[in-house]
Parts: sequence; structure tokens; C-alpha cells
Amino acid sequence: MTEGWTWTYDRYDPARERLVESLCTLGNGRFATRGSVPECPAGPVHYPGTYLAGCYDRRTSTVAGRRVENEDLVNLPDWTRLRYRRLPDGGPPGPWLTPGSPDLRHYGVRLDLKAGTLTRHLFFRDAEGRGLRVGHTRLVHMGDPYLAAQRTTFRAYGWTGAVEVESVLDGAVVNAGVERYRNLEGRHLTDHRTGFGPDGTAWLSCRTTDPVLRLALAVRTTTRPERPAEESATPTTTVQTYRLPAGPRRPATLVKTLALRTSADRPDGDPRTAACDDVARAPAFPRLLATHEASWRRLWEQGELHVPGEAGRILRLHLFHLLQTLSPHTAELDVGVPARGLHGEAYRGHVFWDELFVLPYLNLHFPEVARALLMYRHRRLPAARAAARHTGGTGAMYPWQSASSGREETQELHLNPRSGRWLPDHSHLQRHVGSAVAYNVWQYAQATGDRGFLHAAGAEVLLEVARYWAGAAAFDPDLGRYRIRGVVGPDEYHDAYPDATAPGIDDNAYTNATAAWVLARGLDLLAELPGARRAELTEELSLGEEELARWDDVSRRLHIPFHRGVISQFEGYGDLAELDWEGYRERYGDIRRLDRILEAEGDTVNRYQASKQADTLMLGYLFRPAELHGLFDRLGHRLDDDVWRATVAYHLRRTSHGSTLSSLVHGWVTTRGKGADAWRYCEEALLGDVADVQGGTTGEGIHLGAMAGTVDLVERGMTGLEAGPEGLRVEPVALAQIPRFAFTLCFHGHRGVRVRVLPGRLAVRVPASPKGPLAVVLPGGRRFEVAPGEERWFRL
Repeated sequence: MTEGWTWTYDRYDPARERLVESLCTLGNGRFATRGSVPECPAGPVHYPGTYLAGCYDRRTSTVAGRRVENEDLVNLPDWTRLRYRRLPDGGPPGPWLTPGSPDLRHYGVRLDLKAGTLTRHLFFRDAEGRGLRVGHTRLVHMGDPYLAAQRTTFRAYGWTGAVEVESVLDGAVVNAGVERYRNLEGRHLTDHRTGFGPDGTAWLSCRTTDPVLRLALAVRTTTRPERPAEESATPTTTVQTYRLPAGPRRPATLVKTLALRTSADRPDGDPRTAACDDVARAPAFPRLLATHEASWRRLWEQGELHVPGEAGRILRLHLFHLLQTLSPHTAELDVGVPARGLHGEAYRGHVFWDELFVLPYLNLHFPEVARALLMYRHRRLPAARAAARHTGGTGAMYPWQSASSGREETQELHLNPRSGRWLPDHSHLQRHVGSAVAYNVWQYAQATGDRGFLHAAGAEVLLEVARYWAGAAAFDPDLGRYRIRGVVGPDEYHDAYPDATAPGIDDNAYTNATAAWVLARGLDLLAELPGARRAELTEELSLGEEELARWDDVSRRLHIPFHRGVISQFEGYGDLAELDWEGYRERYGDIRRLDRILEAEGDTVNRYQASKQADTLMLGYLFRPAELHGLFDRLGHRLDDDVWRATVAYHLRRTSHGSTLSSLVHGWVTTRGKGADAWRYCEEALLGDVADVQGGTTGEGIHLGAMAGTVDLVERGMTGLEAGPEGLRVEPVALAQIPRFAFTLCFHGHRGVRVRVLPGRLAVRVPASPKGPLAVVLPGGRRFEVAPGEERWFRL
């Protein structure tokens, strides 16, 4: 349940612990720790995990008789582990206590979104009436990206004696957080060393295997009242044991303060030395907590979103997890957008196209972070060029799944848990990820006005993606159009035609339309470049007039398939069989993963008009109606409102929503179209992770794209807000369920611009600054200016 700025759970339920751990993860944009109980190691119920942004390791496994490589986000040593038991005077030691102990009488978890803290309260009472109340408070410091801390307080009731506490730094960890990956090699850390320093500090160093990254964790343990520790260690684990006096009105406290360092940190240095120095200098817990809360206050001021009611509370949780994964600290790192956050091991921590749903929010609130994430793609441009050459193409072909190097990290096989069979994975054919990267480059520049980036690194990325598409398109003289064959669209279900011997489908409408858009924007960008930069780029990339003429031709004659008066998902989609949707719902209930159901039956989803998630309708997410109509007009196709409405209705009926992004996109499309079902899809997108609608997937890591996308759905979707050179274009869409809301954004150097939406009215406030007025464009092209220091109200 939720209340204000807190997210709470008031009972211990082993079946939902993995969900609680993901949703209660704490992070600071550099690393994050799952919200697991400190009392328990990894097992069937609990899964502690700490993940460092960009820390991957490559291992080889044997699967179904084949040797396959996988690069995974590494689970780091567990710094939170704490064991304790009662030592009553004159009696034997009690058992080690955990939330699963029969003595547990009360259990509560509280995530404070405003302060960025996680607290747990447990109360144990044994058969003799001896009570022990335990409180844990944890933080991952948002101000200092190298620090985290956990404070534990013990209070005894009805007895005297001591509490024996073991403070553990556990390096004997593996990646085992996703059941279907457990046949794969999960040992990613090696060369462990452990030891103890002064002032109650334990340290552990280790490294990954490929690429080699040296890591060190130092944990300073302090107690009140102060007590000496008994220290013991193995090559992978340190244990410090304390006996803290216990009795009525005699609380005892133990604090673990962590410093995490790596060989990738700057300036260069020995990670172990740096970690030990950091933890020695770290202030006591009260000061750490105060500075941590102050850092969160600044973040919330810059990223403010106020939506009343239950929807607002969920949106705040979503925004909290976005800011923990991609904070201002992320701007200092060479990392991409991990699709499952830093919250778990699903998708192996890889970077997909989810930045398409994340960057729109960051562009308007934390543009420095957005720019850094685009630079992750730019640094991997050489790898994308090599991938294109490997397939016989030109330009840059970005991988569907990326990690440290920028090479394709999509698995070769995937497991169907229903059938137990390992199947070929063809999702690497989702070439549309390159269009997403180019789109993000363009949209970032439009929203921020950062032409310096667009004309430098951004231009190199966008032009090379455009070059790839021009080369990938083959002219069909019979059709009189260009075609792109052998791909997989966003749908993901359809990776081949029925009975085909080779994977891939032809002329995916989304892929072709976005490729045409990229080619057109590439030409626009070249036209706007200063002469010297244009000459430099065309020489550097060997872009001749003949090639640019081909770009223009392809951008106007790429084939978009239609059938029965609607846009087809791909060529031949309308010839596929219709699925008995009601029959499958009656037999299976939840049919989101229809592909797994059909494969287990010996069938294939390739035979049916059935999509996992929004595919063709993604076009309605990326482009406003006028833009979409213009894009199709350039391609020589008529796309009016009637055709689009028919297309939306057609594909909505044939989608199983097997991805959390599906309901988000459909929420956008139906909101823009003022459809009657708009709120149903928006609500499902809101509940995707908090209600774990996909049945267990949230416990493996949150869905960052869907979480960020719901916030963006309110800020841009429901306001019709588009940021561009002409100003802030606003065209609100009224939804009865969210009649009023407010948020703060950055735009073209103006920071702290506050937008308020009420029924029939809109307010824009621009903070005082030396900058010029901010232009606001309302429906009908009405243009107004809001001066710095002014708030203006508009009737809609």
C-alpha cells in the first residue's frame, strides 16, 4: 500500500519478497542495492544484489550442446549482510533470527521516496516472553556516489543479556537472480582478497574476468555502545562479531558504512586504498543521512511532478526509480540505459532501445544526463560501423542488446519455461534500434537547443544510421519502391514467415517508416550545418552527392504495406491466420506470453495475426498526428485520421501486451486520439511493476522504460507538449482521471519552468533569469511569450 511519499508493506510474505526487493532498491546513479533483508543470504525467497552501472563480465556456457557467450551485469559482494541472536543472561544462545523465524510477531517495510531511505522494523518474542525489536535504516548516498550505509538498532523487552551480531562482507556471490538463466555460468568475480583495517574496517577486493575491472569494497562497522569485534575471514568473506549489551531501555546500535571503488574511477588509483580512505573519512550515520536527504531534495526540486491521488503516488515511485538509476552522477559515467534498471539481473542488465522511452523525460529535466547517455552510443559508433560491415552493409548498425563494448550481446538461444526447450533467438534482427538512437539524438537537440552536440557527435551518429538504412534498402522494380527485408519489428513475436527456413520478415512498417524519417532528418541536418562543419563531415564520411541523392530517393519511396485499408505490420501480415483469442483466454487466462503458450503446444505465433506489443502503433507514439501524416505524405501514402483510427483499432484487437511497454504505448496512442479506452491502458502501464502484472518479472528488476514512460505520458502525452526551436508547443488532452497536475522542466537554458494544467486552463511560470522570454505555442498556432520572473495563465 502507499501513503504520501512512502511505500509500505506491513507483513512478511515470502512469495512477494523478490517484488519487495526490486521496488525497495536504493541507488544513486552509480550503483544500487536491492531492498533485501540483511538477515538472509541468497536463496529461494531472498536475493540480495548490488549492481554497479556499466560493470559487465563475459562468460561462456554450454547450452543445449552449444557453447554460447553472455555478458552480464555483475552481482557484487553483499555488504548488507547482518546476523543476530539473543544471548540472555544465564541461558543458552537463542537461534539466529530472520523474518522467517517462528518468533516473528511484527514486520514492516517503509520506503521513503522523499528521503531516499529504506527502513525495516521487526519484533521477535520467544516462548518465554523475551522480546527483541530490530530496526534497519539503509541509504545509498545520493550526494557521494561511492558511499552507502545501514544502521541497525536493537531493543530488548523482558530480558537482559546481550545481542550477538555478525557483520558480514560476503564476496561468495554469483549471478543467480533469474531462474531461467541458472544453467548459464554465473560466477563473475575472481581473485578475491580480504582483510581488516583499523577502526572496525573490513575490506574485500576482487575483479571481473572479461573485461577486467578491479573492485574493492570497504565496510566500517561501528557500535553504540562501543564494543570490540572478533574478526575472522575466508578468501571471499569477512565476519566481525560483536556482543552488544541488551536490556530494557538500553538500545544498542550497529552501523555499517560502505565505500565502493573500482579501477575505472578517476583519478586513477588503487581501488582498495581508495575505498578504505573513503570509508575512513565518511561521517557518522546522522550526518550521512542529513546530506543524503539534502541531495534528494535538490533532485525532487528539479524533477518535480505533482499528480493528485493514487496515480500520482505510483508516478512518484516510478520517478524515484528512474532517478536512482540515472542520476546526475550518471553524467560522469560511460553507461547506457539498462532496461531493468540497477535492480536485478533480468535481460542480463543489457541496454536495449528503452532509452527511447527514458530520454524524453531526461531531456526536459536532466539534460546533462541525457547527453551522457547519447555519448555512450557515440563512443560505440565504431562497433556499430563494424557490425554493419560484417553484414555487408554500410554506415552504423547498432545492436539490439548492448553492454560494455557495443558489440551485439543478444543471446543466441532463449529458454521457454513452459516447454523447457531452448530455442533460437532471432531478436538481434531488430534493426530499428538504430532509428531509435538517431531519433533520440534529434529529439535531445530539439528539446535542449544543444546544437553543439547535434553538429558534432550527434551528427556522426545520425548520419551513419541514415547511411545504413540507405544501404539496407533494395529497390524492387516490380513494386517501384525500396524494400527492407529480413528484419524483426518491435512486436518480437514474428521472427519469420510460416514454414520459412530463414528468419526475418519483410517491410516492417515501423522499421521502414522510421528509416525514412532518419534519412530525411539526415538531409535536414546536413543542410543546417555550418559550411565548414558540413565540408568536414562529408569528407570524413566520404558522403558524395550521388549517395545523398539516394538518401532522398529512399526516404520518399520506402515501401509501407497496407491491407484492408489499414497499415500492415509487415508485408504479408494480413494473410496470416486469425487467432482464437477468446478460446486461448478461456484455456490459459493470462496470455501475455502467447509465444510461449503456442510453442509449448507445438505451434508458432508466426502463423497468426497476433503481436506481443505495439509495433505499427509505435509510430503514433513517436510522432504527433501532423508529423505522422507528413511522413507518410513524403512516402507517397495517404494517411488521414480515418485510416489511422482504423489502423489503431485493428492492431489493438490483435495484441497480447506481453511487454510492459505495450500498454504504455497504447496509452499514448489512445490518449492522443482521445479514445475511450485511453485510461485503461494508462492505468495498466502504471500498475505494470507495482502489481507485477507479468507474474514474477518485477522481482528480476523493474522495467525502467515503462516507469519513465508513464511519467512522460503525463508530462508530454497529456499536455501535448513538444519542445522545439519555436518554443514549447502545448495542446492538452483532458483525461477525467487526471484533471489537474503540475511539473517543472528545463528548456533551452531556462531551468525551473513550472507548468500547471487544470481543466480548461494552463499556467506557465518562468523563473527570474537574464535569459530572454520563453515562447509558448497553443492550439491553433497561437504564440505567446512568458518573460523571466512571470507566470501567465491561458484558456484552452
